[in-house]
Amino acid sequence: MAENGYAKPVLVTTEWLGEHLKDDNLVVVEVDESPDLYEEGHIPGAFKLHWRDDLQDPVERDLVDRETFERLLGERGIGNDTTVIVYGDKNNWFAAYAYWYLKIYGHEDLRILDGGRQKWIEEGLEVTTDIPSGAAKTYRAKERDEEIRAYRDQVREWLGASERALVDVRSPGEYAGDLIAPPGYEQEGAQRGGHIPTAASIPWASAVRDDWTFKSAGELRELYGGKGVTPEKEVTAYCRIGERSAHTWFVLRELLGYENVRNYDGSWTEWGNLVDVPIEKGS
Repeated sequence: MAENGYAKPVLVTTEWLGEHLKDDNLVVVEVDESPDLYEEGHIPGAFKLHWRDDLQDPVERDLVDRETFERLLGERGIGNDTTVIVYGDKNNWFAAYAYWYLKIYGHEDLRILDGGRQKWIEEGLEVTTDIPSGAAKTYRAKERDEEIRAYRDQVREWLGASERALVDVRSPGEYAGDLIAPPGYEQEGAQRGGHIPTAASIPWASAVRDDWTFKSAGELRELYGGKGVTPEKEVTAYCRIGERSAHTWFVLRELLGYENVRNYDGSWTEWGNLVDVPIEKGS
């Protein structure tokens, strides 16, 4: 059992990372909601991944293809057996998205820096503007793991099933339909506001403490279990474009050990634009 009662040892502390930065076969990757932060200063040796430009297909709304993914990791010195530590801003919002993404393609030795970029900087730990250079490696991705991803037709088919739970991790205003998108993202909204019927409202950041670290397993079980999101159910999480819900996916599957958790990355920008699908408004 991992620290704080977590199901898997998928978090590292700032102290641990500071001691292991120069370990062989360990690569640190920063993934921010605001990608320019990396150039302002990052953990020494950390590579940058841009959540959109690197991780999303430029034409189709999908993940990059397998060959592009392999090149992306290989160029950053990541091999199949490399220990990868991801971190970022905003409570590791996009770091969790990158974690889910790497799991889609089967990377095994993967952790998140608990507390992320904010905690590292708040503790006065070293940052640099130097861009790392290292020997490229050959990476071979696995076939996509479709068991941790949900698609719109599946979500619709599963609505109302007693053995399933649906989690809307957006803000209460988005869930109620008062907001189409978070402030600053209005141009990326949907035609309609509201939420998918049967979805429980559990905002993603409620899983994190004031110091940007994840709450204990006991606190998290109470948070999700109190809304009917329990381990025996098959759970699907969604948000606006799939990044906040990847954070909740990480909490449920990796920290709490729920066996069947999917991220619906089409999320509200897809569902709220579909013709002839059910939508509810109100809290």
